[in-house]
Amino acid sequence: MAETFAKKEKEKKKLKKKQDKAEKMAMRKSDNAKGRSLEEMFAYVGEDGSLSATPPDLSQPTELKLEDIQLGAAKREVENPIRKGTVSFINRPKGYGFIIDDKNGESVHVSVNELSSVIKENSKVRFEKQKTLKGFTAFNVVKI
Repeated sequence: MAETFAKKEKEKKKLKKKQDKAEKMAMRKSDNAKGRSLEEMFAYVGEDGSLSATPPDLSQPTELKLEDIQLGAAKREVENPIRKGTVSFINRPKGYGFIIDDKNGESVHVSVNELSSVIKENSKVRFEKQKTLKGFTAFNVVKI
């Protein structure tokens, strides 16, 4: 039975793939790192934190103060939970509004249920901010 052109092409591709695979395997064997010594595999950390293949110069050691060493993450400042802001929008029938935080200018959602007194737009208020799934929400809202 005679071979068709497509079959011949398929066989050529198969053979080419096999040869490429054999070449890659030979390259991996020749570039093998098993014969390297332990010294060649070392990496050194410099004073600035960069990695290098050469060991650091220990003839002039650097003095460090214990106070300068920081372990772990940087400490975060605890900010005052009570904030001040201005009511930018209020919609009583729908039951929500927004307060612009005076400290950082960010808009905070407020539910009408969280209001302790009747407020209008542009009223100054004091509130606490709470993180929710949809962003920040104001609670314990009091008119100043």
